[in-house]
Amino acid sequence: MSDSPEHFRSTGTVYLVGAGPGDPALLTLKALRLLGAADAIVHDQLVSSEILALVRADAEKIFVGKKPGAFCCPQRDIEGTLIRLAREGKNVVRLKGGDPFVFGRGGEEAEALADAGIAFEIVPGVTSALGAASYAGIPLTHREHSSAVVFLTGHEDPKKPDSAIRWEDYGRLGATLCIYMGMKNLETITRRLQAGGLAPGTPAAVIQSATTGAHRQIISTVEKIALESEHAGFGAPAIVVIGEVVRLADKLAWFEANRVTTLSSS
Repeated sequence: MSDSPEHFRSTGTVYLVGAGPGDPALLTLKALRLLGAADAIVHDQLVSSEILALVRADAEKIFVGKKPGAFCCPQRDIEGTLIRLAREGKNVVRLKGGDPFVFGRGGEEAEALADAGIAFEIVPGVTSALGAASYAGIPLTHREHSSAVVFLTGHEDPKKPDSAIRWEDYGRLGATLCIYMGMKNLETITRRLQAGGLAPGTPAAVIQSATTGAHRQIISTVEKIALESEHAGFGAPAIVVIGEVVRLADKLAWFEANRVTTLSSS
């Protein structure tokens, strides 16, 4: 394949775009513009129908996400699809929930595009932990409670002896912990955090379907959050937030308060 300027002019551009945490109003202006102009949209499961409705009417829509217990498009196939569409001369939006570079495999896809000589751009989105915490009334940093934030993935099996995440170490960190994709392993994760020194009474929250009409949250402690959220029927998509800042949720949960006010006045 030629890397000449003529070749680049004959191919399209791939835009790795963050769709944000769910509410279409949280899209960036650039993301909105690209959705209305792209020839093809390659999207994940977590991209809402409301956001997909903003796509150009004649654009090709290709689903490459994962449905629970069912279809999962291999990462290599996704990268191949992006490269193929660009080589067909199409401008492509690779649309991901949250931010493409935060647990979105955007880095892998950008590398594949670079290796193939395909022009690309990264369009940041509001990552899920930021959106979930904001709508739950949890400031991730606060001068009196936390001066550090850590984003972690709970998707891998934390019981593996070669787990990439040393949960015990994070139990001693004293930072706000934001755990993506952690519901399946939450009991094990919280147990290991406590084994590392995190106090059982440390506040913890689970925020499900954040920023959307299905948004709901539960506030508990690190000792009890796994069991209580399971009993309450919480599941993916959800963000877990652990740390002293969670104590502020009762006072600052503006989104829940607004919904109660709206229901009361209707």
